[in-house]
Amino acid sequence: MHPARSVILFTTLSGLGFGLLFWLGIGLPKATGWIAFVFFVIAYALAVGGLLASTFHLGHPERAIKAFSQWRSSWLSREGVCAVAALVVMAIYGAGLVFLGERWAILGWIGAALSVGTVFTTSMIYAQLKTVPRWNLTLTPFLFLTLSIAGGALMAGEVSWALTLLPVAAAFQVAYWITGDTALRRSGTTLASATGLGDVGQVRAFEPPHTGPNYLMKEFMFVVGRKHAVKLRIFAFALGYAAPILLLTVPFGHWEAALAVVCHLGGVYVSRWLFFAQAEHVVGLYYGKR
Repeated sequence: MHPARSVILFTTLSGLGFGLLFWLGIGLPKATGWIAFVFFVIAYALAVGGLLASTFHLGHPERAIKAFSQWRSSWLSREGVCAVAALVVMAIYGAGLVFLGERWAILGWIGAALSVGTVFTTSMIYAQLKTVPRWNLTLTPFLFLTLSIAGGALMAGEVSWALTLLPVAAAFQVAYWITGDTALRRSGTTLASATGLGDVGQVRAFEPPHTGPNYLMKEFMFVVGRKHAVKLRIFAFALGYAAPILLLTVPFGHWEAALAVVCHLGGVYVSRWLFFAQAEHVVGLYYGKR
């Protein structure tokens, strides 16, 4: 799949933003007044900023409101509904913390659940696609959720939770990479199965369907060299997981904590780029790209 910057920013920023809202919803950190205000501003900037970035990938962004009407069948629509509900509930909960010094626990837990639900629905947009075997894995929702909650713990300054959850997220990331590398082969999808001509004999493309690139080739057939992919995975793992864990285990202050967040954000961005760049859409079989 073509790694569009808007979608990479969306999945990176919104995951961290809703992850931070989750921790604020369950009462961590225990902040009120202007300190709580700062946390909520950061969380909303990330969550809303990510959601806005996603609209730039739409052919007609002005029609985005119509996506909310298909919640019965569309994970994209469910994501929109969950996101708006989470933002509204957390805004009310945050107003109580900031302006009244009141912690409405039930409202906070509802907002936390909706925040996690938003991340889950985002992951299912990709996990449901059988046409992209690398995404169509049980590991995909687990990866999105653990990354979001671990990143949220890091943003919330919950060091003990971050040190527990970052290794878990790292384990899911490695498992996803390893499993994803063989997903297309294990799916059994070939040119023969796609055309239904396998029982006739060996199926191969006689010639390309056209002389120039089309929309499908531009959007769904981005190819990353194996050597480059390995280097980027090492970079993503080192920056997104190893560096923050190392920074959190040594005596640190505000600058070190901020650096840990920046490193994690950069690592997640690279891993998200790979998530889209290495997505092997089966339509590539028709063009000899798989």
